[in-house]
Amino acid sequence: MGCVGFVDRRTLNRGRRARDQPRKGDRAMAEEGAVIACHSVDEWSQQLEQGNESKKLVVIDFTASWCGPCRMMAPIFSELAKKFPGVLFLKVDVDELKTVAQDWAIEAMPTFVFLKEGTIVDKLVGAHKDDLPKKVELHMPK
Repeated sequence: MGCVGFVDRRTLNRGRRARDQPRKGDRAMAEEGAVIACHSVDEWSQQLEQGNESKKLVVIDFTASWCGPCRMMAPIFSELAKKFPGVLFLKVDVDELKTVAQDWAIEAMPTFVFLKEGTIVDKLVGAHKDDLPKKVELHMPK
C-alpha cells in the first residue's frame, strides 16, 4: 500500500512565478472546522504564521489533483477538520505551489505534516486512512 504519486524533485521550480503570487479573493483568515487551501506563497506563509501564533496543531495535506490516493483522502481530511475545529487543517497542491513542496522536501503524495508552534512533530506519507485520525488525536493539545 502507500502512495502512488511521486514528485520528481528535478522538475520543481525554485523561482517564484506569477501563479505563486496572491490572487484576489484569497482567504486571509482560517475558518474553524474547514480545510484551508493555500493558493499562493503569501497565503501559505500567513496561514503558517497564524497557526504558530495560535499554538494550534497544524496539519498540512500536500496533495496533487492527479493523485488518486490524494482524492481518496480528501473527504477524510475534510471530516477531520469538522471533527477537530481546534486544529488548523491546510491543503497545498504541490503543482500549484512547487516552491513550497520543494522547501518542505515533499517527494510523494499524499504527505501529511503535523506542526506544533512551527516544529514538525510527525509526518505521514501515503493514503493511510486509519492512521491519519489517530495521529491528529495523538498530537492534539490536551
